[in-house]
Amino acid sequence: MFKTTGKTQAFLALGVAVLLWSSSFIVLKFAFQHFDPMVVIFGRMFIASLCFLLVFKNLKNIDYRPGDWKLLIFMGICEPGFYFIFEAMALTYTDASQAGMICALLPLMVAVVARFALGEPLTRRMVVSFGLAIVGAIILSAAADSTATASNPILGNFLEFMAMVCAVGYMISLKKLTPRYNPWFLTMIQAFIGAIFYFPLLFLPSTTLPTSFDLFGISTIVYLGIMVTILAYGLYNYGMSKIPVGQASSFINLIPVITLILGALFLKERLNWIQYGASVLVIVGVYVSQGGKQTDDNA
Repeated sequence: MFKTTGKTQAFLALGVAVLLWSSSFIVLKFAFQHFDPMVVIFGRMFIASLCFLLVFKNLKNIDYRPGDWKLLIFMGICEPGFYFIFEAMALTYTDASQAGMICALLPLMVAVVARFALGEPLTRRMVVSFGLAIVGAIILSAAADSTATASNPILGNFLEFMAMVCAVGYMISLKKLTPRYNPWFLTMIQAFIGAIFYFPLLFLPSTTLPTSFDLFGISTIVYLGIMVTILAYGLYNYGMSKIPVGQASSFINLIPVITLILGALFLKERLNWIQYGASVLVIVGVYVSQGGKQTDDNA
């Protein structure tokens, strides 16, 4: 019988997580057609928090140390906090496929910060592979055309980039906490902080509260709360607890490809030939990042 190693389990967890994250770009597009973005984001956090309350006592393996509360709060404010604000705004200006491509910038950003904050190696191979992904993402944005679902793709892609900055803060702080905390406990903390963070935003003048509740719209929020906020984050947090953060972040490069496929299937989104070429650069960057050894020369 085939037996999985801890590293294989981590890869499987990360793979499923990025698949679910990719689907969130599509589901968010549908959700925003029925509810205000702030309502959607608070709803997913609230649902996730309710689910975690049912299993709170079962989350063990916690070794709290003085001062950890600062890192825990910082992690939650970065993501889901400001991360989802930037992402929600981004998806009102750009296509889900293009937003997914901007995620290709994240691994290099994480790898650079991880070298200084965590002492993880940054090899030439990593720099080349991530560089290819960045070039692809830049070309993708520059060649973007305004459409009915992407009124201002350059602004939308910039907002998605800011979401990636927040994601770096989340990943680095998470990696510092995983040696002492259950990954699912950290996911729960993210959900709780997210619900508290977004609740006041429901009462902003710019937020439109729902006057009716569409069943399909509600189902999208439930999906985001359970499958993405709980399962995707939980699996990713688990995978990151088992391997270096730079290696785990490389899985983010799969999001653009998966999102592109899902966007074509469910949203009928199409890219021009230049953007398809940019997508190939991203895929090549992913391929290069998976080769070589950890002992490659440092950049």
